[in-house]
Amino acid sequence: MNDGSASIKEIEQSDVSEAGAIAARVLADITAMLNAENIYTNAVQQQMLESHIRAMGLRSITGEPLPEVDKSLFDEISAESMQMAERVVNQFGTLPIEEAYLLSVHFEVAKDNNA
Repeated sequence: MNDGSASIKEIEQSDVSEAGAIAARVLADITAMLNAENIYTNAVQQQMLESHIRAMGLRSITGEPLPEVDKSLFDEISAESMQMAERVVNQFGTLPIEEAYLLSVHFEVAKDNNA
């Protein structure tokens, strides 16, 4: 009997599909942003970045919170990497700024490829 309500599995699949679409759009923006700064990821870094962005997309839909982030662990992240990460997090509209701290590490590590 179908009472018109969606099953949890259907809702979860919808969330995953929507998160994938969001991730694809955000990753394209990140690629353009990094290229403009002459920052390039290697294959492993790109895979890790893509996984992180997909997870961010899912959290933006489900509202799942991050564990508490100790901001002092990110003191050595450059202002440039943090600003890029904040730009990305702001695209989601629903994520806390703490996401930028975690995301900034990807950009900081990629910058080292140019050294």
